[in-house]
Formats: sequence, structure tokens, C-alpha cells
Amino acid sequence: MKDRAHDDAMAEIFRNDPSYAVELLNSILEDGEQSELLIALRQMTKAFGGVAKVAKQAQLNGTHIYRTLSANGNPEIRSLTAILKTMGLRLAVQPIRSPQVHV
Repeated sequence: MKDRAHDDAMAEIFRNDPSYAVELLNSILEDGEQSELLIALRQMTKAFGGVAKVAKQAQLNGTHIYRTLSANGNPEIRSLTAILKTMGLRLAVQPIRSPQVHV
């Protein structure tokens, strides 16, 4: 049996089960680990046809996406929003717990 790269395996999982991708991204966002978020987004980009296709759909430069999602990347909100939109996703804000009123 031929070994597959982890990123390829994850891309296939994301293609076959988009709800898992959503759960994973939300879990990563809860933990606040940017490096994990970038890894998952790179894998998801692969699942959605690769950087060139996602870049075209997001109306971003392919090189910009590579840099944004690299290990040292620091995505701007508009880039992240555009990338997620091509995947049928969006960022959302949810309360952690009931807001406390400060007087």
C-alpha cells in the first residue's frame, strides 16, 4: 500500500465531510492557535482545488495566498474572509458566556 502525505489525506477528508472541516476550524479558533489554523486552511485549500483555483475564486494573487497561509503567515481579515468564502464558509462572532454589564 502506498503512503499518502498527511495534507493529502486531510484534503480528502475535508472534501468528503465539509462539516468536519467546520468543526475543526471552530475548535482551532477556540484554542487560538494561529499555526494550526494556517495548516488546516492550507489543507482545505488543497481540498478546494488548490491555491490557483482558490486564488482565482477569491480574487487574490496566488503568491499572496501562499504567503498568507505559510507557517509564518499572518492573514489579514479580508484575505481570510475571501479564502473562506470560496469554501462556502465565513467568520462569525459568538459569545463565550453571558455578557456582564459593567457600570
